[in-house]
Amino acid sequence: VWRMSLIPPGRIDHIGIAVRDLNLARTTYESILGAELSGCEVVEQQGVEVAFMQLPGDTRVELIAPTDRHGAVARFLDTHGEGMHHICMMVEDSEETLAVLEKAQVPLVDKEPRRGAEGSRIAFVHPASLGGVLLELKQKAN
Repeated sequence: VWRMSLIPPGRIDHIGIAVRDLNLARTTYESILGAELSGCEVVEQQGVEVAFMQLPGDTRVELIAPTDRHGAVARFLDTHGEGMHHICMMVEDSEETLAVLEKAQVPLVDKEPRRGAEGSRIAFVHPASLGGVLLELKQKAN
């Protein structure tokens, strides 16, 4: 049974993991979890390089390494160390979802979507909204 929520029901696209060494992390996820690399790219706007790892089944992990030592992921690593950075949910319309959340006074990191990996449009919901968990909203590329 689905209950009404501010964000329409969607699937989790991936779990983001902040790492210092992308190649070492890829090797570790491949050997321990049987993950396979499904894509790699640099997202300059966010100052990161990402590697999407497909786990057996439908689960994906996004390994995120900073390319900008002053960027958000670098600051996260300095403060928290390596580990879970965010959970990403798919949404149909990122602008509409942000408008609904803002109207409900949910704390947001982004008030407008920006370019993300895989050509997507993304925005982040502040971790204060979900007990310390950063939530990424992802709209597929058109």
